[in-house]
Amino acid sequence: MVLDLLVIGTAITLGPLHNSAFILLLSSHRGARQGLAFLLSWLANLIVVIACVVLLTGGQPPAHHTAPSTAAVAAKLAIGLGLAFYGAYRHRRPPRPHGPPRWKARIDDASPVTAAGLAWVLQPWALVGAGAATAVDANLSTAADWLALTGYCLLATLSLIVMEMYTVWAPAAANARLNALRDWTDRHQEQLIVTLSLVAGLWLTARSIYDLVA
Repeated sequence: MVLDLLVIGTAITLGPLHNSAFILLLSSHRGARQGLAFLLSWLANLIVVIACVVLLTGGQPPAHHTAPSTAAVAAKLAIGLGLAFYGAYRHRRPPRPHGPPRWKARIDDASPVTAAGLAWVLQPWALVGAGAATAVDANLSTAADWLALTGYCLLATLSLIVMEMYTVWAPAAANARLNALRDWTDRHQEQLIVTLSLVAGLWLTARSIYDLVA
């Protein structure tokens, strides 16, 4: 479970779409406050999903090869296959060039509520779902699994935390460097999406098949 959460959390935190949007928020009027609203909403979404899973399982992992356990593995397998096929499809047929999304033009006037809602919209729900399916195996009677789930939520938010803290501590330097990072991310967005989708998808597929046959 820990290794799966590490891979999923890393794939989430490196996603180019939400990181690019977050940098735009930080560059806007009252950017640190807008960024904090986005960050807290992002983290809250992850925590709520994990909490729902824990409530369903009672904090005890289902026995191996039972219906609940098999259903969780099957869900993770479906997500893994979907991500792998999506990455392969985007690699073979990248989307046609188009203008920036409409919401980018409205970020300067965004309220904290809008920033919080944007975090919900931009969350990579397929990977979040894979994290939820993995959390089914958590045994909350052990401190290690508590730490694993906490670490997963923080890892999936790590890029946002670092950028928010950088903006608060050194706003002038952060603005220049983060905008340079956003330009690089925008130029390599397609490669990042393809790479993260393929790596996470193939990992989840392989692990799920192993769990089903082992």
